[in-house]
Amino acid sequence: MTRSTLRPARRAWLAALLLSPVLAINAPAAHADTLDNITKAGVLKVAVPEDYPPFGSVGADMKPQGYDIDTAAMLAKSMNVKLELVPVNSANRIPYLQTGKVDLVISSLGKTPERDKVIDFSTAYAPYYQGVFGPADIKVTGPADLTGKTVGATRGALEEIGLTQMAPNATIKRFEDNNATIAAFLSGQVQLIAAGNIVAAAINAKNPPRRPEPKFVIKDSPCFVGMNKNESRLQAKVNAAIAQAKADGTLNTMSKKWFGAPLPTSL
Repeated sequence: MTRSTLRPARRAWLAALLLSPVLAINAPAAHADTLDNITKAGVLKVAVPEDYPPFGSVGADMKPQGYDIDTAAMLAKSMNVKLELVPVNSANRIPYLQTGKVDLVISSLGKTPERDKVIDFSTAYAPYYQGVFGPADIKVTGPADLTGKTVGATRGALEEIGLTQMAPNATIKRFEDNNATIAAFLSGQVQLIAAGNIVAAAINAKNPPRRPEPKFVIKDSPCFVGMNKNESRLQAKVNAAIAQAKADGTLNTMSKKWFGAPLPTSL
């Protein structure tokens, strides 16, 4: 057989090899890009809370409302798509994401090492922290300023433990439950209150005569948007929208609306 007759045969053999079932099986599968799917469908599906105000709840008009609801709407607008809200609870919000029922989780989601193993996160979009709060006329900016002042705290709560460690010489009056702590603050039994920012927001929502304004943070644990692993384009899109909302004041307006305080500068 001559060289000229070998070449067509070799080409045919190589073509058959490249199309063989073995190579097809071992070839990497195409990755479905969630951002492309969202754009194609024209819908962003977001997991949100419905029983955790002020992040998410059902209003008097039976419509969802809250900081997380407004955040979801902001992201859908940035992607120029419609928004589909999917109510979730703490237990099923990540499974809903992993099984494709939603594209994003916006549900007061904190970042933990365990969660970081199974999903990815955006930059922080919402303040969530324990801190010291009090009326505007009480000047406190840190633990050292608590000398001579009384702070109410719920015994065993994270903020009570943290404040005890930060300010061992502070006068802390400990109460057995949150309602007793809040009542002590509202009645003036204590000058300040150590609590979570959502507790302070709930107090302010009732327009009390003594309003708990933020003084300083005991422990910061902000909220993040959750998404499936390896969705770099979606992650970049979400991060860009959050950055824009910070820059143009949208998140600050939302924070004042739902938490009764400006967006922390640390966020």
